[in-house]
Amino acid sequence: MSIIEKAAGQLEKEGKISAKQPSPDVSISPKPASAQGNDTLRSEVSQSHTPDPVAAPAPTSLTSKRITLNLTKMRQYGIVTPDEGRTQIAEQFRVIKRPLLTNAFNKGADMIKNGNLIMVTSALAGEGKSFCTVNLAMSIAMEMDRTVLLVDADVARPSMPKILGCGTERGLLDILLDENLDLADVLIKTDIEKLTLLTAGRRHSHSTELLASQSMGALLKELAQRYADRIVIFDSPPLLLTSEARVLASQMGQIVLVVEAETTSQQTVKETLRQIESCDVVNLIYNKARSFSGGEYYGSYYHESA
Repeated sequence: MSIIEKAAGQLEKEGKISAKQPSPDVSISPKPASAQGNDTLRSEVSQSHTPDPVAAPAPTSLTSKRITLNLTKMRQYGIVTPDEGRTQIAEQFRVIKRPLLTNAFNKGADMIKNGNLIMVTSALAGEGKSFCTVNLAMSIAMEMDRTVLLVDADVARPSMPKILGCGTERGLLDILLDENLDLADVLIKTDIEKLTLLTAGRRHSHSTELLASQSMGALLKELAQRYADRIVIFDSPPLLLTSEARVLASQMGQIVLVVEAETTSQQTVKETLRQIESCDVVNLIYNKARSFSGGEYYGSYYHESA
């Protein structure tokens, strides 16, 4: 049975892509410790925040290497922050990150090549992949013995400037275009000790070719191997709308596919999974779910276009 049949079968069995109301609990299809392959990670992520859109900040100086994150605005977007305590969303992303971390640092016979390179994507726009990407990165940054590099690889429509307020500094595409530019020149430190950012950089008409280039391959190798404790998370463009996402997917160790609850069709999920068959570890997050607890409704998504 192929990855598509397995994933789609499980989704159909559990009534995931349907109008049926899902359970409020976060559940996960665990991967046996000795097994390698495709996981279906199911998390019903519920949000109660719907703030007004926040305008992107003005570009910062090219010499800026450290920023202070606006945690108040991040919380308005529904983003997990270190000072927030035990919230529903924080607990859900604790569940989501655990198998990803296990896969990333497995050194046994089932070791995954580039397992610490994780791409978060969706089939279409507006399903919540940037929300999930940033929350996953923030959750991993709270680990005691792990660091995380968050890369905005949605080069046509970057979200990190809007969500994190990191400006429009030189970033990913600039490194690929300028052989004299070093990775250290464009990394942005944050006031969250274990979180570092890499923005999308300047837009380019040949971004697909740049992401498929030897320079990108060398950069990914450096990102994967330079620091033994580092997770690298890529906020990717939607898979069915851009060619950049498919190129990036072919070089990842793990992929997280965000599926919008009660909206994304089963056929769309199947087609998306076909696009990423080359990756051995594919996880699904069921986002924007209705969840009932004590009679309350949690279903709003923080920003419908991210």
